[in-house]
Amino acid sequence: MRLYWAFACAAIACARPATPVPPPRHAHKHLDPASPWLARNRERIDRLLDQGGGSRVAVFDWDNTMMRNDIGDATFFWMLRHDEIMQPPARDWSITNKHLTAAARQALGAACDSIAEPGKPLPTSHAASCADALVSMYDRSKTPKDEPAFDDETTPTIHQSYAWGAQLQAGHTPSEMLAIAEKAYAENSTAPIGTTQTIGTTSNLVDWVRIYDPMHDLVSSLQANGFSVWVVSASAQPLAETVGSRVGIDKSHVIGVRTTLRTDGRLDYRLQSCATEPDGSDQVMTYDRGKRCWINREIFHLPAAERLERARDPHMRPAFAAGDSDTDLGMVIDATELTLVINRNRPLLMCNAYTNIRDRWLIQPMFIQPLPQLTAGYPCSKLLDHAGQPATDEDGTPMTDQVDTVHQ
Repeated sequence: MRLYWAFACAAIACARPATPVPPPRHAHKHLDPASPWLARNRERIDRLLDQGGGSRVAVFDWDNTMMRNDIGDATFFWMLRHDEIMQPPARDWSITNKHLTAAARQALGAACDSIAEPGKPLPTSHAASCADALVSMYDRSKTPKDEPAFDDETTPTIHQSYAWGAQLQAGHTPSEMLAIAEKAYAENSTAPIGTTQTIGTTSNLVDWVRIYDPMHDLVSSLQANGFSVWVVSASAQPLAETVGSRVGIDKSHVIGVRTTLRTDGRLDYRLQSCATEPDGSDQVMTYDRGKRCWINREIFHLPAAERLERARDPHMRPAFAAGDSDTDLGMVIDATELTLVINRNRPLLMCNAYTNIRDRWLIQPMFIQPLPQLTAGYPCSKLLDHAGQPATDEDGTPMTDQVDTVHQ
C-alpha cells in the first residue's frame, strides 16, 4: 500500500492515456496579466484554461499555497490567548492523542491539570506554563524540556502534531470553531506583515496571514472555465472552510482534518476514517498520501480499499494540483495535466518538481517574502520519504540531486 502507483498497476492500465484534453478554445478568463507569475507558468496555466474544465478537477493545498502562513497556527494561537482549549476528561491527556509520549503527558499534567476542571476551558491566557507546554508540543513536537512529544510522529498518512491541532478543538461545535477561525483570520489578515506574538513565555510566533491575490485569481479563472475546484488542507475542517470561502470555494468543496462528533454534536478527539480503517483509529488524515485518500473518497468516490493508491483511471484523478510542502506530495503527484509548486525549499516536493516528469511541473516563488536561492541544492539521491524509504519520483525511479534555480 505504501508503494506508488507505478509499482502496483497492471501494464495495460499504466498504458492508458491521460485525461482527454478538450480541443483548444479561448478561455472565458485568463490569469490577470498584472499578476506576478513567471512567464512560463502563466503561459502553461493559460493554455490549460483555454482547454476548459468540463468534468475536470483542480485541487489546492491551503496553508502557504493559497495563503502566506497557516490558518491552523493562527487559530491555535488565538485559542490559547482566549482560553478556548478544554481540560480533557479525567485530566487524561492521552485521550487527546494516542501518540503523546509519557514525557509529554507528564509535562501537560504538571503544567495544566490543576488550573481547570475536566471539560472546562484552560486559562492559558494567563497560565504561562500550560500555554508554553501546549505551544511547544504543537509547534515543535517537543516538550518544554526538548523531549519528543509524540511517538510514531510522522507516517505517510498522518502527522501527529498537525492532527493534535484539530483534536484539541474537542468540546466545541463545528459552528463554534467556524466562529473562532473567523476571529483568528480577521485578526491575522489585518495585522502588518511580519507581526509576531508571545504566548505564555514563547515569543516570535507568527501573527499574520495574507491570501495570495494571484492564487485567488487562479481559482477564479479555473472556476470561470468550468473546473471543479477543491481545497484539501491539513488544517481542521472548520478552519479550512473559513478560509476557502474567502476565495469563493464552497464548504462542500473543502476537505480538512475531520474529527468525529459526540452525541451532543460537539467535536471529539478521534479522527474520521478515510479508507478501510474504522473511525477513531486515527491513522489517516489529509497529510501526504492521506490527501490522496481523502480526494479519492470525497471527490472521486472510489471504493474504500482503493483510496490510498493512485487511481489507475486518469479520469479519477485531478487534472491540476497545487502545493508547497512535502506534506502535499501524495496529492500533487497524481495530477494528470499540471502541478504547481510554491517554492518553500521543501526537499521531497522540490526534488520531484525539478525532476519534472513529463514536463508538467511548474515552480513559482512565494508571492510574499519569497525565499532566496537554496545554494546547497537538494540531495534528492539521499532523501527518505515519510515511510522511511529512499525517495523516488512519481514513477518510482530514484532521483538525482537538483539545483535550486527558481527562486526570488
